[in-house]
Amino acid sequence: MPEYQTHEHDVLVIGAGGAGLRAAIEASAGGVSVGLVCKSLLGKAHTVMAEGGIAAALANVDDRDNWKVHFADTMRGGQYVNNWRMAELHAKEAPERVRELEAWGAVFDRTPDGRILQRNFGGHRYPRLAHVGDRTGLELIRTLQDHGIHQGIDVHMECTIVTLLKDGGRVVGAFGYERERGRFKLFRAKAIVLATGGIGRAYKITSNSWEYTGDGHTLAYDAGAELVDMEFVQFHPTGMIWPPSVRGILVTEAVRGEGGVLRNSEGRRFMFDEIPENYRTQTADNEEEGWRYTQGDKSARRPPELLTRDHVSRCIMREVKAGRGSPHGGVFLDIAWIKARIPNGAEHIKKKLPSMYHQFKQLADLDITQEPMEIGPTTHYIMGGVKVDADTQMSSVPGLFAAGECAAGINGANRLGGNSLSDIIVFGKRAGEFAARFAKTAPSAAVDARQIDEAARTALEPFERGTGGEGPYQVQYALQEMMQDLVGIVRTESEMQRALEGLGPLRARANRAGVGGHREYNPGWHAALDLHSLLTVSEAIARSAIERRESRGGHFRDDYPNKDASFGMFNIIVRKGREGRMEVSRAPIPEMPDELKRIIEEMK
Repeated sequence: MPEYQTHEHDVLVIGAGGAGLRAAIEASAGGVSVGLVCKSLLGKAHTVMAEGGIAAALANVDDRDNWKVHFADTMRGGQYVNNWRMAELHAKEAPERVRELEAWGAVFDRTPDGRILQRNFGGHRYPRLAHVGDRTGLELIRTLQDHGIHQGIDVHMECTIVTLLKDGGRVVGAFGYERERGRFKLFRAKAIVLATGGIGRAYKITSNSWEYTGDGHTLAYDAGAELVDMEFVQFHPTGMIWPPSVRGILVTEAVRGEGGVLRNSEGRRFMFDEIPENYRTQTADNEEEGWRYTQGDKSARRPPELLTRDHVSRCIMREVKAGRGSPHGGVFLDIAWIKARIPNGAEHIKKKLPSMYHQFKQLADLDITQEPMEIGPTTHYIMGGVKVDADTQMSSVPGLFAAGECAAGINGANRLGGNSLSDIIVFGKRAGEFAARFAKTAPSAAVDARQIDEAARTALEPFERGTGGEGPYQVQYALQEMMQDLVGIVRTESEMQRALEGLGPLRARANRAGVGGHREYNPGWHAALDLHSLLTVSEAIARSAIERRESRGGHFRDDYPNKDASFGMFNIIVRKGREGRMEVSRAPIPEMPDELKRIIEEMK
């Protein structure tokens, strides 16, 4: 029997980003005891890297905006394979959640008459993103953290969960370890909320922080929950690409929202070359109209740089492959050009984009008020995740809830910029609320000691293998290279099959990878335990992508370059089969109510 500390909570929230904090706050408000587990330090979650803003139809800048327009934009961006009920709830509830943040102390940028300022962003018809310069995620985390610490929540920092514990069909706890000292921890809970973020560390080039190894996806999958939409991975069009040490770091879409333009090596704004048919009526066809839109002209249409991220990423790669890219394999993003349009342009850029100015100055020795930035696509977000009930956020496993990026449904095939921050506060709140309700009615259950023994034994295996062979980092690097090359922005059947075939040997290498030393302060051990999650989500992405024989949103296949209406009738599900193998199936999309269909038709 391994030694471990035991903690008991009614609701256990795993992950302390925006979704986790909001879930913990709401669960605590429901009158239950709440534990919050975070992989790093409280306040260091990846949410701080969401810079541009929170999408909510407040209509503070353009009074034509409302929840119906936001709903239609979200469905169009998701190519209509979204969970329409989640998209509806999100659009309706986001304004209230933003005003709630304001009441809790969030300091938003302001309009001249003192209301929350909103900016333009890709895929949104009207300026919709409430923001704090280009540091919105940081302000959101700060606000939720400052509010949450007074709610009686027990916080367990620098702790990794390795497995969920079940009694019969429902979850009853979680088992993990302290990253600092290596001591095991048992968490008993009547309900669990997963809010662990994404999977970006399965790819070589990513904007995601080190925590994003697919933990929540894999915990849910291993516990028997269904994953959905895993083929839809979003590559953000603008990540830093030079110098190599900063490759993949995010360049916020706010740069384009404030008037930044994309140019190829010939100096041409190539985004005008290809405008998708379903966005043609909403997109400017000349530079002058695009500029007027960024300056608030309600009669102007948005510039093509503010089309959806999947489309912009593919256009950038088209220019690179055609030999019109930048010296280091990307294109140029130019915000400095607006100095010719507005007085005191350099100071305006610094005021609107302070983090971007400092990021490029410090990391690339480049002044964005004087020179264009070199950028290229970077793995940014996964639309797929745990399949949840739209209203309650509960998975197919009783007592197991999920919210934020590790849950799925709202975004469909592609997420609009800014919808991530409103998603986490809308559905974080709902997950916490319904987890608390579940915990109040759930009977106490026993924790099986055999499950604990097995989890501890598996966690310690890397030490038994020692340092005689390959280390875990080599396996992770090989996986990242393979996923980047074979299951990346542009996909083909043959390459994805090669990736699937490559996962077997990588899993065997992971099972042989050993570490030395002891359990205290041992990052090699942590990396060895991350491999299971990384390999699981990589297989789910590859299998789902092979099954979807069309191109839609963040999933683009060179061998099936067009959208197929028949594939718009279902979502792709993966689950763990009885023999432990990953099973893939199709789930029909429920019929949308007529009133929501009319909204979409009216907004075209």
